[in-house]
Amino acid sequence: MTQSTAWDHPEPLAVESAPVPEYGSGSLADLLPTLAAGMGVPDMTVAIPELTPVDRACVFLIDGLGWQQLRAHPEDAPFLTSLLGSSRGGTGRPLTAGYPATTATSLASVGTGLPPGVHGLPGYTVRDPGTGELMNQLRWQPYTEPRSWQPYPTVFQLAHRAGVHAAQVSSPTFENTPLTRVALSGGTFLGRLTGEDRMDLAAEQLAAGDRALVYTYYSELDGAGHRYGVDSDTWRGQLMAVDRLAQRLAEQLPPRSALYVTADHGMVDIPFDEQHRIDFDEDWELRAGVALLGGEGRARHVYAVPGADDDVLTCWREVLGEQFWVASRDEAVAAGWFGPRIDDRVYARIGDVVAAARDDVLLIASEREPKESSMVGNHGSMTPAEQLVPLVEVRS
Repeated sequence: MTQSTAWDHPEPLAVESAPVPEYGSGSLADLLPTLAAGMGVPDMTVAIPELTPVDRACVFLIDGLGWQQLRAHPEDAPFLTSLLGSSRGGTGRPLTAGYPATTATSLASVGTGLPPGVHGLPGYTVRDPGTGELMNQLRWQPYTEPRSWQPYPTVFQLAHRAGVHAAQVSSPTFENTPLTRVALSGGTFLGRLTGEDRMDLAAEQLAAGDRALVYTYYSELDGAGHRYGVDSDTWRGQLMAVDRLAQRLAEQLPPRSALYVTADHGMVDIPFDEQHRIDFDEDWELRAGVALLGGEGRARHVYAVPGADDDVLTCWREVLGEQFWVASRDEAVAAGWFGPRIDDRVYARIGDVVAAARDDVLLIASEREPKESSMVGNHGSMTPAEQLVPLVEVRS
């Protein structure tokens, strides 16, 4: 066996070694089209063949509930754990979130039934090619006209046009947000503050039509993970709460109904030290030639100054390539990270360089992103802890 020396330089991670999401057969973008197709909605396709058609379907999306995190805490989520064998039509397998595994991207994938390269929300923050500014697609800042940014109809809108009773039951805070408009609008929005009220109303809405497509949402688990980590008592307490909510809804399902509990991403806790948190704002090599830093700590979009694309790619591979999959825009597109196709309007929103974390590391920006840089739990990349989400099922 050859001894390694100080002169050895390990090869960077190969772009093609990244585990690409199961677009077209087992991703979040495939869920609603499959359910709507089973209800006879035109132009919808059964993309997840394991799911059996149902007249009334409710999707309960729990923000931040990864497949691995759920399996690791059976004592805190006995009801959801008991359903793990039902996941993905009884195969016991998870779905993949899509890249990046982040809320704005995943909610757009769920609601439109389209992968990120088509719906056009390919990251937490991305460059707006029209203005050259970074746009936060979760908070929609700076404001951009929603239908120009994401012009496709949602599955709820298509279902409503086809005579299916479509409804979203969520926090009143989200009723008129641009993200809701482009990702989850269509039919009726009903705002309720408490999780219990949302579960009760979601069950009522399922019974409101012979065919019904209902969506409900809970965000507090994700917030606990970001602030305290998925190994915290606070996170476990929230998991207990969502387990009770899911059971409450399941026990109220009207006839001919199915409840699908899923999530937008998982999460990993990152230690607070220099080995695990690399600070872009303090690293002159990584900053060289970079005009804008987008995305988030585990899924970065890097926008180079004109003419510096190749140099930035080379540098990022040299500095980060053993811990991150680092790709040029064209390499990431060709590898299918954002889906099988990229709309022209979306292409320039993707970074000149795209970096996705493989190891338990985070590329923070302590000055530019102080709040995000201080989070314990993080997500965004293509690792199983972030990508895999449940699709557990209850039928009446």
